[in-house]
Amino acid sequence: MGVVKPMLPYGRQWIEDDDIEAVVAQLKSDWLTQGPAVAEFEKALCVATGAKFAVAVSSGTAALHLACLAAGVGPGDVGLTSDITFVASANGIRYAGGKPVLVDVDPVTALISVETLEARLRGLKPKVIIPVDFSGAVADLPRIRALADKVGAIVIEDAAHSLGATYTHEGKTFSAGGCAHAQMGILSFHPVKHVTTGEGGAITTNDPALHARLMELRTHGITKDAQRMGKNDGPWYYEQVELGLNYRLTDLQCALGISQMKKLPRFVARRRELARRYDAAFAALADRVVPLTVRAGTESSYHLYVLNLVPRKGESMASVAERRRALYMALREDNILPQVHYIPVHQQPDFIRAGFSDGSFSGAERYYAGCISLPLFPRMTDEDCDRVVDVVRRTA
Repeated sequence: MGVVKPMLPYGRQWIEDDDIEAVVAQLKSDWLTQGPAVAEFEKALCVATGAKFAVAVSSGTAALHLACLAAGVGPGDVGLTSDITFVASANGIRYAGGKPVLVDVDPVTALISVETLEARLRGLKPKVIIPVDFSGAVADLPRIRALADKVGAIVIEDAAHSLGATYTHEGKTFSAGGCAHAQMGILSFHPVKHVTTGEGGAITTNDPALHARLMELRTHGITKDAQRMGKNDGPWYYEQVELGLNYRLTDLQCALGISQMKKLPRFVARRRELARRYDAAFAALADRVVPLTVRAGTESSYHLYVLNLVPRKGESMASVAERRRALYMALREDNILPQVHYIPVHQQPDFIRAGFSDGSFSGAERYYAGCISLPLFPRMTDEDCDRVVDVVRRTA
């Protein structure tokens, strides 16, 4: 009977003893929720991104929803986002009552195509544009912001994949989620992301008015600000000034997040090391597979390592997809669990029924046919990486 190799997922959290101790200490404190750990975690996010403000919330999806609400999205409003993303990027617009318009991607980078975005904007007056940072690389935010300013749209950077990433513009370096070229950014702290709070997310911004509104929306639309209230019956008094939600993140989760944020540079550095090891190995297989291209001027933080199968001469997308499926199954047979990121949003049945799938998405369809996300997380060893490469070499 053969030896069963250890399972190797595409992503995994790294929880160490000090993380556990931080949560235990919080459990023994006076605050389990709505306490000082939330503000401390938010401060750590500001330090990491360079943003002036951060609002911690219960998930990345909650962050997208609140960002759309804070941007003023409502019934009849339009928002644009990438066709290659997790559905939450488009659903945030829908939750606020708006209509998502999907935009094709560059199949080489899987980032939103700025040229297609510009074409989609003709005749539209969108409320928001949500460019998605994919796999750890930042979208072309300066060009997107310039287009948004022309049509009066607010830019919400979906930085769920890119915490720790940087990009350059006009000789300066900026951090993902720092809101240098967006009015808001959103982050995710799901266990497969760079740092984790279990579930959790955040919105970053440099705008004090947006920050104040996000803080209210996070907690039922309630305020204790005397300037916002119509009266004040005493120190206990509060008013619900608009319909908000309960999207709070607990102090328990923030205690874990504070501990994890101290390790962000180490985690990102290891992801980059593994990505370079993959790159070097796959350079010898360039006629069969090619890594996702990182946009020029961006230093990816490698949430994902995406490999694309190279189409053979005259090969159909259906044939490429079949070969991708064969590689996927070969990896699983070796107890390696890859993933596919993502099924194009325009192909989702709910979006088709709702009439949100209009447009041409040849770039997204080309990308999707041959993409596969290989295991990449900081606790992986070089030997783990080589094990994945060996299966790809034998199968692709």
